[in-house]
Amino acid sequence: MFTYRKRVLAATAAIALAGGLAACGGSDSSSEGEAGGGPTSSATGGTLNYLIFAPIEHVDPQRIYVGRDITNFSRTVYRQLVTFPISTDPKVSNTPVADLATDTGTSTDGGKVWSFTVKDGVKWEDGKAITCEDFKYGASRVFATDVITGGPNYLLSYLDIPTDDKTGLPAYDGPYKGDGQDLFDKAITCDGNTITYHFNKPWPDFPLAIAALHMMDPYRQDKDNGDKSNFQIFSNGPYKLDGAWSKNKGATLVRNENYDDKTDDPENIRRALPDSIVFNIGQTTETIYDQLIADTGDAQTAVTSQRIPAPYYNQIEGAVADRATLEASPYVDYIVPNFRNMPDPKVRDALKVATNAQAWIDAGGGEKAFAPAESIVNPAVVGYQDNPAFSGPQEGDPAAAKKLLEEAGVTMPYPITFTYPSTETADKQAAALKETWDAAGFDTTLDGLGDTYYDVIQKPDKDSDVIWGGWGSDWPSAITVTPPLFDSRPNLTSNSDGQDYGAYKSDAFNKLVDQAANASTLEDQTAALQQADIQLGQDVAYIPLEIAQFYFLHGSKVTNFTTTPASSSFPDLGAIGVES
Repeated sequence: MFTYRKRVLAATAAIALAGGLAACGGSDSSSEGEAGGGPTSSATGGTLNYLIFAPIEHVDPQRIYVGRDITNFSRTVYRQLVTFPISTDPKVSNTPVADLATDTGTSTDGGKVWSFTVKDGVKWEDGKAITCEDFKYGASRVFATDVITGGPNYLLSYLDIPTDDKTGLPAYDGPYKGDGQDLFDKAITCDGNTITYHFNKPWPDFPLAIAALHMMDPYRQDKDNGDKSNFQIFSNGPYKLDGAWSKNKGATLVRNENYDDKTDDPENIRRALPDSIVFNIGQTTETIYDQLIADTGDAQTAVTSQRIPAPYYNQIEGAVADRATLEASPYVDYIVPNFRNMPDPKVRDALKVATNAQAWIDAGGGEKAFAPAESIVNPAVVGYQDNPAFSGPQEGDPAAAKKLLEEAGVTMPYPITFTYPSTETADKQAAALKETWDAAGFDTTLDGLGDTYYDVIQKPDKDSDVIWGGWGSDWPSAITVTPPLFDSRPNLTSNSDGQDYGAYKSDAFNKLVDQAANASTLEDQTAALQQADIQLGQDVAYIPLEIAQFYFLHGSKVTNFTTTPASSSFPDLGAIGVES
């Protein structure tokens, strides 16, 4: 039978980082190498195949913002000041350890100042040393919001740089334009190998942010081509890119001869067991699982980020089931109304009331695929609470929704376009939502996208009225859920909506975000974030659909198959190898 690993959370698990608290997620059963019944081995060699359906839209470290990709690249080509180790024990996997830095950092001024010293002997793939200035330049790229788009933007709110009164953005606009460079140079300083960050408010869990994201990664200025760097990889890890990265086809990683594992922890961070890793992009989920179930050829040495499709569940039995895992994920799937196109709160409320989340779940495979959600915040996050705005029936209420549309005085049927990433299963789920929406008085056009997704929904001029999204906390705090998704100030620019796909803008919500960000205790921060989520529910800034379940299958020659909190419950490439 498949192994069931439940991802649980210690409500107030403490990590000793300048007195800060961080919550941890993890499993309550399988140990490393046991998940899915695969073999264990420390042998090196062979080729691991990673099968992915949708294109990876960013490999630029400052732009990567998908949990799977963050860890895949952390284990292979990009190293950080600190990182998360390989472990299924949540207390271990969510505690940062030194990587390119000599330790996990020193904090002063109540968490407003953090310093790290870069190790001696760490190198780029061309053999040149990684310097403090490389880390400083990497951080500067985040501020070029017109060029480096799509990535995490916490630095815009935290780094001690004044805000421009006209734009609401920091007065520094990144290395390409260079306006406000003197302000940036005061906020991040280098003294030999020591880099120091100055923040405008406490950031007690800053090492968690570094370990969880790539926004603070080093970047060599002479290798920066701005937007054209989006599919370039200049490695400092155990692997490097062989040839070019193809957005729609993938690429192969091979060993980096200038990587020195003596500067790393090859047992607990990057075992680097395969000689090469092939990212194979573009096959449908169904095609991937036809190969994995047959378990022949390259599929024997393959893992995937695609979940087992519901129509294939009855094939996961016998020896095939021994290679399967089922685990609750840290991700919540949701939809957002586009506030530019749907400004009337009664129309948004009607959309919420008409949404049949249970039909979406059933069409997607039922309980092996999804669990019900009553907030955009995952229940594993500290301070989670059900959002009262979404306490109604999961099946929706078309009659009540139609009454709200009538009260709004809009012409019916009310046309809406629903944009989502298209797969065979997602198309069925979208059709299930359409049925109830149309019964409530909407006229729904389904807009399933295949070749690209986030690049489209982040455009301010998109035609979408309702937009699908999926999110997991960047680290286990709601400060990494609702603010990055709905704080309009760092998100909404002339070129991009960032993660605020519905262009939500609320002074009341932003005030609560500021209150949480400046809180001196976890309790005060949590209380402000809970109120912020209530505000979002009242405004119908989002509608939760479900919590994704991860049901995976891997090839029979894959060794040490492991999913960890550090890998967002996807396969952890730091541990996995193959039988040669």
